[in-house]
Amino acid sequence: MSENKEPHVAKLVYDFTEGNKDLKDLLGGKGANLAEMTNLGLPVPPGFTITTEACKVYLDSGEEPAALRDEVSAHLDALETKMGKKLGQPDNPLLVSVRSGAKFSMPGMMDTVLNIGLSDKSVKGLTDQAGDERFAWDSYRRLIQMFGKTVLGVDGELFEEALEKAKEAKKVTVDTDLEAADLKKLVTAFKKIVKKEAGRDFPQDPREQMDLAIKAVFDSWNGDRAKLYRRQERIPHDLGTAVNVCSMVFGNLGPDSGTGVAFTRDPASGHQGVYGDYLQNAQGEDVVAGIRNTVPLAELEQIDKKSYDQLMQIMETLENHYKDLCDIEFTIERGQLWMLQTRVGKRTAGAAFRIATQLVDQGLIDEAEALQRVTGAQLAQLMFPRFDDEAKVEQVGRGIAASPGAAVGKAVFDSYTAVKWSRSGEKVILVRRETNPDDLDGMIAAEGILTSRGGKTSHAAVVARGMGKTCVCGAEELEVDTKRRRMTVPGGHVVEEGDVISIDGSSGKVYLGEVPVVPSPVVEYFEGRMHAGADDADELVEAVHRIIGYADRMRRLRVRANADNAEDALRARRFGAQGIGLCRTEHMFLGDRRELVERLILADTEAEREESLKELLPLQKADFVELFKAMDGLPVTIRLLDPPLHEFLPDITELSVRVALAESRQESHENDLRLLQAVHRLHEQNPMLGLRGVRLGLVIPGLFTMQVRAIAEAAAERKAAKGDPRAEIMIPLVGTVQELEIVREEADQVVAEVEAATGTQLKLAIGTMIELPRAALTAGQIAEAAEFFSFGTNDLTQTVWGFSRDDVEASFFTAYLEKGIFGVSPFETIDKDGVGSLVSLAAKAGRETRPDLKLGVCGEHGGDPESVHFFHEVGLDYVSCSPFRIPVARLEAGRAAVQSEGSDHR
Repeated sequence: MSENKEPHVAKLVYDFTEGNKDLKDLLGGKGANLAEMTNLGLPVPPGFTITTEACKVYLDSGEEPAALRDEVSAHLDALETKMGKKLGQPDNPLLVSVRSGAKFSMPGMMDTVLNIGLSDKSVKGLTDQAGDERFAWDSYRRLIQMFGKTVLGVDGELFEEALEKAKEAKKVTVDTDLEAADLKKLVTAFKKIVKKEAGRDFPQDPREQMDLAIKAVFDSWNGDRAKLYRRQERIPHDLGTAVNVCSMVFGNLGPDSGTGVAFTRDPASGHQGVYGDYLQNAQGEDVVAGIRNTVPLAELEQIDKKSYDQLMQIMETLENHYKDLCDIEFTIERGQLWMLQTRVGKRTAGAAFRIATQLVDQGLIDEAEALQRVTGAQLAQLMFPRFDDEAKVEQVGRGIAASPGAAVGKAVFDSYTAVKWSRSGEKVILVRRETNPDDLDGMIAAEGILTSRGGKTSHAAVVARGMGKTCVCGAEELEVDTKRRRMTVPGGHVVEEGDVISIDGSSGKVYLGEVPVVPSPVVEYFEGRMHAGADDADELVEAVHRIIGYADRMRRLRVRANADNAEDALRARRFGAQGIGLCRTEHMFLGDRRELVERLILADTEAEREESLKELLPLQKADFVELFKAMDGLPVTIRLLDPPLHEFLPDITELSVRVALAESRQESHENDLRLLQAVHRLHEQNPMLGLRGVRLGLVIPGLFTMQVRAIAEAAAERKAAKGDPRAEIMIPLVGTVQELEIVREEADQVVAEVEAATGTQLKLAIGTMIELPRAALTAGQIAEAAEFFSFGTNDLTQTVWGFSRDDVEASFFTAYLEKGIFGVSPFETIDKDGVGSLVSLAAKAGRETRPDLKLGVCGEHGGDPESVHFFHEVGLDYVSCSPFRIPVARLEAGRAAVQSEGSDHR
């Protein structure tokens, strides 16, 4: 297999001086950006990048490309010449880091190994080189620990336990208080752990260390946590990772050294300022791991003003160059600043909207680009409820507001429990001292994450922001005991596993019990109850208002609402709906009217049926009058009755019991017996594929004509009142044009009768839902009798896949998602290859028959961000969704238009 691949693989290794930020597919995000910073003349330690193509060959064949070793050797020789040192040489060793770097940021999901090149011989050379014995042995123990866990598969807890024992023996609490002699002993202990657990000695050959680390990074692409993260973030599985080999710079050389992470703007709020974390006398992973509490980046100005000033200048350069919030990793080695990474930073939903508008105001980007900087998923997050400021609460702690939101759930102290309880329907908060990549499945399952250590750049904070999860980090006053599954809060109160807590990711506050929630300011804005002003919430609303305005000006797709009554219609209109794309009339017959429909369906004589229809007509007309009034001047698509028949019939089991009891008591039961016989006659094994939709209208004479008459009379009444009703009548579940032609002929006759009786000219469009595969495949024929199509993608997905949604989502969808058969549920995002192909085919065939055919979609896919882009691509005129998803659909319709225009230009 590798022989077939290798002829297509060209250059496998690039020096940092050779790449640029646009080569992310080949060099990964980290490698491309290291090259870009090198090109900008920023202080980047020399190094080289192994391409994603090399990784793909390895993953496909199980072997590295034959040319890779020679190319790595050539670049290593060049690096050694540039640095004046050789990898791992005893007297003056060159040390390197080996780090992953995929196209898309996957924080902590893949592997990194620092200090490669250290051995029993070269540790002395590093001591002489640095003039610091403690530093050298600290670096060596870190290498063995990271290499053992990452490359040799040793349980990381074993190293942590040995480290804790060393600190206990020394009677200290932090790593930096261990002296050189202590660290020497720790190295010996670590090597014994490796020997016992891995069945081999820790490798002393520096090139073997590097080669094994490179292979381990390749392998980590298919590690469980990386695959889980990619599924969660919808990152393709076939991209592979690049590997970056970079000369080491050291932040653990004493108080004039350190390491940090910085943001050019606050990733939580979007506000400009100095944001980040710094840790003196530490190596890179210490900051993001959250194992030692950092100081705010602003304090670096007092610690090392020269490096601070240089960093601020570099941050400004990078933000102006990338025209976006940048996330930066840096190290200071004895007063010398080095840049280790930059990338466009992950941010909260609120920060994304604020930053996009700020950059427009600064002239760095235009409105079209601003739309590309936000997503519908982020807008949906901003519409979630928040805690009620007026509620009585018991605050027990406060940490760093790492990722906003209001999360309530039962405290759990490990990922396994979080997943287990979540699958049982429990809402949980994952509580840890600090999270690590192994906690990812628990973080996904939890409503929110609470840690007692770490800051805005810790693993928990970065991953939570990326997923849109509520997160509070670094709540130091909370004592988390994961072994005893409890948390002690100030005052001595103990929170046991299962106790309910609430965390506020916007303020960092932690509360006992359940705190009530209120609508978000963004929802209040769309409801017309809030306007832009000066405070933080109002700034957010102003940013959302502006971005939605950009989208509305640029989008081609119109956005309608699924609404069944005037109240929902008015709410939808406030949210920006441009009409109703689906009014489900069966919802109007539930409750008090159900008995009337039941009598209609079970009627034995024409007289009984006519009597039921006569009673239903004025009720239906009143419904439509109110709907037309609420949506005056906008289209209202009304779907004629489409329930599975069993929804309007008595439960067969209850009715059978009632008849049996009456017979045993010798009571009169003629009506119930007659009803039971009728229900038996109409009983269906699979009601969703039975007598419903157009079939019901054809089998029960007068049902659809009653509804058409009610629509026509309501429209005439509104016209007489100087209104502007724009009714569209939609026939459901059509599978053949003949069904539609029969119903249409009857409907046209009824409309003509109402026009004659009222003296009003009515323009009522008549169309159909495309929700069966046969309808999609014969769309050209159906378009001869239809003025519009509305794709019912919920039913179309069920019939294409052969799924019963109510059954399969609870039974096997979880397994399908975990096994990667689905990237996402086809009921959540449209299946482009299957269902989408039918939508595209039907749209094209329909318009070939009737060029002015109006096309829309009214399944819940109409409010799904990814699906909206698909509907734009296939040329639909509108999407329709539930009222609360309208802003998301408006935003994504604008983004789809911008992306489409950009691809056309390319």
